Amino acid sequence: MDGFLNVLKPPGMSSGTVVAIVKRLTGEKAGHAGTLDPEACGILPVMVGRATRLFDFMVEKQKTYLAEVAFGFATDTQDAQGTVTEKGDHYPDTEAVRAILPRFTGEILQRPPMYSALKIGGETLYKLALKGKTADIPARPIQIYAIDLLDETPRHGMLLRVTCGRGTYIRTLCHDMGQALGCPAHMRFLLREQTGAFALDSAVTIEEIKAGQAEAHLLPMDTPLAHLTRFDVPSHLEKLCDNGVRLRPDEHPFAADAGASIRLYIRDRLLGISRVAEDGTLVPRLVIR
Repeated sequence: MDGFLNVLKPPGMSSGTVVAIVKRLTGEKAGHAGTLDPEACGILPVMVGRATRLFDFMVEKQKTYLAEVAFGFATDTQDAQGTVTEKGDHYPDTEAVRAILPRFTGEILQRPPMYSALKIGGETLYKLALKGKTADIPARPIQIYAIDLLDETPRHGMLLRVTCGRGTYIRTLCHDMGQALGCPAHMRFLLREQTGAFALDSAVTIEEIKAGQAEAHLLPMDTPLAHLTRFDVPSHLEKLCDNGVRLRPDEHPFAADAGASIRLYIRDRLLGISRVAEDGTLVPRLVIR
């Protein structure tokens, strides 16, 4: 089994637990291609078998989340599982929330939360937070393409659909929206609907995997590689490429694209990834055997 399982992770389960289940039930190597907080649910791409070697060539592009921001109190984790740190009852209406959305759209600066897997000075932030320590976390640029206000929810909540780039913390977005509106807020619910090439319509549940349906839901190894140019190796060069030999500039059509990564195929089988060197040589970076 070589490919990707687009797992629909349930809330309350860590990304590592999902990978462990896939390893145990398939008997293959596995790893997740982008973590998801334990209390969140939704799309978690899992690399299986030889697909684990493709991690460095994947690009986490656009992501889409369905999130519920709840007004009335903030927490230390910025979600519903944390300890309440602030309360307020100046609840905003839909017009007020909609009015501030442009402030959080586009390229903005966001300060990551203490309860995260980021490291500062070699220390993981959430481990510092568990010890009651804090760190000076610099704000960093993120990209939010769109925020749509979908509906009001009970207990002073608003349902949002957020389309964003990598590195965005949706719970921090909810917290910051509360600050902007003068009413403490946290993230009550999060569903990742899409990440890169993976979306809900091709997702497999943990129950289906446990029922032996993993292979039927396995996606091809090149599913997340569409951003790389494809090269179908001519028959007279198949043996060279299969043995990891460099191709001269006159043996391939990409000599002018120095620095580009190219995905190679032999008779519609993904062979690996090569890079165009400065001299036009096509140099293998990964040969999948």
